[in-house]
Amino acid sequence: MKIVVGTAAAVIGLVFLSSFAFANPSMLPKHSGYPASGFANDTGQANAVGDDALASAAEFDDSHSMQNLSMDQNNKRMLAKPGAGRLPKVQGPQIKIEPPVKEATRMK
Repeated sequence: MKIVVGTAAAVIGLVFLSSFAFANPSMLPKHSGYPASGFANDTGQANAVGDDALASAAEFDDSHSMQNLSMDQNNKRMLAKPGAGRLPKVQGPQIKIEPPVKEATRMK
């Protein structure tokens, strides 16, 4: 049984390691900051160095990772944000929420 498990683990490890050897270099990012070393498996790209390469590499994925939220129409009515745990002051009717308990239970 140990031989079967060891053989299966060896085959799975070999397949996993060979996936790196057959990686598709055309799927690598196309910006001037890549490849960062001469050991990269992408002979079609020139090795770029300097501030321009670092800047273009840093801003390469900004459009994908940037958060674009739509404007909430209810936030236009807000006059003031008093802080955490308190309702904001808004244009329109001022709603006041009373506490659920008026007084504590008295023990005799």
